[in-house]
Amino acid sequence: MTIRHKNYIPDNIEVIGANANNLKNINVDIPLNSFVAITGVSGSGKSSLAMDTVYAEGARKYLNALSTYTRRRITQMGRSDVKDIKNLPSTIALRQRPVVPGVRSTVGTMTESLNILRLMFSRLASVVCPNGHRLKPTLKISEVMDLPTSDEDMGMMTCPVCGAKFMTFSAEDFAFNSDGACPTCQGTGFLKEIEIDKIIPDKNLSIDDGAIRSWNLPGRTLQKDIIKELGVRTDVPFKDLTAKEKEIVVNGKEQKKEILVPTKTGRSFRLNALYENAVMAVKNSLKSTKNENTLARLERFYSEKVCPDCHGSRFNPKLFSNQLVDKNIAEVSQFTISELQSFCTDIMNWLPNEMQALGKNLTTELLDLLAPIVDLGLNYLSISRAGNTLSTGELQRIQLARTIRNQMTGVLYVLDEPSVGLHAANVAGLIKILRELVQLGNSLIVVDHDTSIIAAADYVIEIGPDSGKDGGNVITQGTVAEIKEHPNSVVQPYLTGKADILKHKQTKPFTKGTISVEISDRYNIHNMTAKFSKESLNVVSGMSGSGKTTLIFDSLLPALKDKIDGEQLPKFVQNVDPAGIKNIVTVDSVPIGKNVRSTVGTYTKVLDHLRKIFAQTAAAKAKKFTPTYFSYNNKQGACPNCGGTGVITLDIQYLPDMVQTCPVCHGNRYKKEILEIEWQGKNIAEILDMSVKEAAEFFKEEPKIKNTLDVLNSMGLSYLKLGESTPTLSGGEAQRMKLVTYMKHSQKNQLFIFDEPSVGLHPKDVGVLLDVFNKLLKRHATIIVIEHDLDIIANADYINDLGPEGGINGGKIVATGTPKTIANNSSSLTGKYLKEHLQLFNEY
Repeated sequence: MTIRHKNYIPDNIEVIGANANNLKNINVDIPLNSFVAITGVSGSGKSSLAMDTVYAEGARKYLNALSTYTRRRITQMGRSDVKDIKNLPSTIALRQRPVVPGVRSTVGTMTESLNILRLMFSRLASVVCPNGHRLKPTLKISEVMDLPTSDEDMGMMTCPVCGAKFMTFSAEDFAFNSDGACPTCQGTGFLKEIEIDKIIPDKNLSIDDGAIRSWNLPGRTLQKDIIKELGVRTDVPFKDLTAKEKEIVVNGKEQKKEILVPTKTGRSFRLNALYENAVMAVKNSLKSTKNENTLARLERFYSEKVCPDCHGSRFNPKLFSNQLVDKNIAEVSQFTISELQSFCTDIMNWLPNEMQALGKNLTTELLDLLAPIVDLGLNYLSISRAGNTLSTGELQRIQLARTIRNQMTGVLYVLDEPSVGLHAANVAGLIKILRELVQLGNSLIVVDHDTSIIAAADYVIEIGPDSGKDGGNVITQGTVAEIKEHPNSVVQPYLTGKADILKHKQTKPFTKGTISVEISDRYNIHNMTAKFSKESLNVVSGMSGSGKTTLIFDSLLPALKDKIDGEQLPKFVQNVDPAGIKNIVTVDSVPIGKNVRSTVGTYTKVLDHLRKIFAQTAAAKAKKFTPTYFSYNNKQGACPNCGGTGVITLDIQYLPDMVQTCPVCHGNRYKKEILEIEWQGKNIAEILDMSVKEAAEFFKEEPKIKNTLDVLNSMGLSYLKLGESTPTLSGGEAQRMKLVTYMKHSQKNQLFIFDEPSVGLHPKDVGVLLDVFNKLLKRHATIIVIEHDLDIIANADYINDLGPEGGINGGKIVATGTPKTIANNSSSLTGKYLKEHLQLFNEY
């Protein structure tokens, strides 16, 4: 037994017997008051150790100190599968990918800076009485906001000029997601309107030839017949119709008309049908449908315009009477974070002496909140910028700034891939912030694959050696210098420059064609023309917020789709040349499926083939079991106790919900009588428990299944089990799964767009991803990748590098060409880091 001195201060977190997910009963000491990096290939167990073990226990132990009443109102972590964790501080976690904000989120709401601005505009502002007299800022406003006497007097001011009594605006009144919303746009800042030009894009067509696009929607096919009864000609070009006929088509009133409807037998019958004009067909469809494809079609008929009343500010215009230094809240919301910092000084110079203390209190609070955001390089963002227009890197840094701004000490921070979405230059700023966290007296665990972050750590723990059941062990641990010398380390060659990072044999760009797009004005992009090489690996690089997403997902993608479908191009796209592209596939790292019912087997259709095989067995035929009986998603085959999920959830009030293996089917998902049916000595649950690699050997005589499993193998997914739940797959695994169906056929004239496919990938796995790209390119696919990973950039055939920085300082193409061309371009910040990377691996 270890005897400890009474003044003993622990220097390690001691993890004993960790078994979460694929961890194999590991024991590991994690240094306290240090920057510790945990790395390993995808699926090796890194997050299982950091998030599912250390953070889960830290959060659980902290919440256990709260009252049961409080705990019932907090989403709690379940008990981790670990024997013991000693010396564990209070723990805060930062998740891998921030959730994309909704339409009502802005930089102001996400950073909470708008909360303080609302207070400032309610307490410090100059206000106007009902008779138009402007009052100087006064402490009286703060006093009447908290009157103890009566709610009726609360917020009530008296004008010293005319004596008029009026209610001042409270902080809550300035919330555009509540009482302060513009009544015209309900606080969104824009209005959606139906455009007639989108409903009738080609006025040379007749109604019979399909001029009215909204009458092609489900349930609207009889409108052509009805409008004939209303006296409108349907066999002449729409442009040649009279003004009266056009008015009936576009705005005619709803009415019923009797028409003759032919049947397949050649007969016809009379029908009293309802007429819907071209506009109402869209509106009524929107009210009645929930089908995602139909909703997407309906969106094409709408355009967004800035709200004419609030001018896009989202605020009720009546609030604009309150002013700080002659600025209303809409004007201040347009400030960048840098401008807002300067504005705090202007406020203090403007306020009278009696309000200096209150002003100092509020401005200091705002400046403290903004400081870490500026440190993370987001000073260019405006307070009013919509959250859903931010890049992944910008969202990640806002989340990080929110986490660290309190500058606490003695805390364990667990960060899951904070480098997601960050340019190499941003990563350098991130490392500075991480070091400051440790210097404040905190402990830091960072799960990451970025070699610059690993190289900056005080201590490294490597989990592996491989994925799934072949992972879950600590294979190396020590300082970066020790890892660089360790023969068992998987990351070591990528730290020392010994790895082979060039996996793609580059080809001369534009030999097979050129895809181009011209953008006039969209967010921070103004008058840009971008080109992409057909049947090549194209990379779009640049600082976070430089305009990569705006170029590809907001401009090129919708413009190509509109061109292919014969639709009108977005207003901000001047021209687009698809170079013969017929179809577009977007591949992101969003998890596949919504619940445990979606598995590798169901997603790849392997289970469909399996069900047919089992239904053909003699035993199944004797019991009249059809393929339906071999699906755990149907009541004929599903375990009645768990409904085919294999688990049951127990609600135990103020303790976290407990998920337990179903005691009836023991996690097999099926009824007992279904599991009695065997094929080649295995029942269907036993087959679903096989890995892809094991199943490929088992089904070597079944080509329909074998071919799919071989594709999964070739994409580095051999370790996944057929029954593994797809929502639990990592981002990189999800991306490769989505590509399975495209690997068997020619992909000529097909464009694949990848959004940061390196998310969650170890450098070794990036090599596997590049092999997947090669397979697509051999099938004549065209690939465009938005990426920060220097290994992927180094393998590109052609690069569009955006910048020079982010936000208002970005939006330009600063460099184009091959990786070496970019590396030699002094205008490119990406080129600077790419050159260093190529030199490390002796590829420059």
